[in-house]
Amino acid sequence: MSSFEVVPLRAFADNYIWTLRDARCAAVVDAGDARPVLDYLRTEKLELVAVINTHHHADHVGGNAELVRHYRVPVYGPHDERIREVTHRLADGDRATLPHFGIEFEVLEIPGHTRTHIAFYGAGMLFCGDTLFAVGCGRLFEGTPRQMHDSLAKLMRLPDTTRVYCGHEYTLSNIHFAKAADPDNQALHELEARAKKLRERDLPTLPSDIGQERATNPFVRCSEPAVVRSASRYAGKELKDPVSVLAAIREWKNSF
Repeated sequence: MSSFEVVPLRAFADNYIWTLRDARCAAVVDAGDARPVLDYLRTEKLELVAVINTHHHADHVGGNAELVRHYRVPVYGPHDERIREVTHRLADGDRATLPHFGIEFEVLEIPGHTRTHIAFYGAGMLFCGDTLFAVGCGRLFEGTPRQMHDSLAKLMRLPDTTRVYCGHEYTLSNIHFAKAADPDNQALHELEARAKKLRERDLPTLPSDIGQERATNPFVRCSEPAVVRSASRYAGKELKDPVSVLAAIREWKNSF
């Protein structure tokens, strides 16, 4: 495997366009805006070799058309005709290879935020778009609580050390909610202190990792007694299964 790093390019209010790069080439994940990518490639004298998409939302794919006008590169994404530029449509268990970097990603279908959402897992990295956030999960725009629960459970089966590259800088606001849903979780307070220091320096709180999410993310802790109690209190009734708990705290988070 070649030596590479992952650089966050900022877009819009809080998006990150994750950019794998070495001294010569780059591949970008969820380029909602082409301009920061093109500026970075020009400044760093890099050649674009691939575009990767996790789901169809405009803030993740809006830069595709301009990027492929400048660079004739493969575009990897889900089976979703709403992303017109995709050249390699991928489903659960498929592989996406970046030969220049020596990386092969396994594709994981993770519906919930959207019905066709996918993630890319490889080389100890997970690019998961808007399904899993640091200490949170995406809104259920097209999917169901059951789908989101099962998608998050799939991701939690990855190794604890897997680095989680999600689509937005939501960590502090997610922690604020998580402290209400999981009030006795000391790991949340420790994470909040670290995240605040990073944001004070205008640095990303990401990537997270799977181990951190197991310890702090209420949406993957829906069987923990404290989260069940909080969700039941919000719902006004006793909730007995993790899918109902997730549905309740996702609804709660929407208006928190």
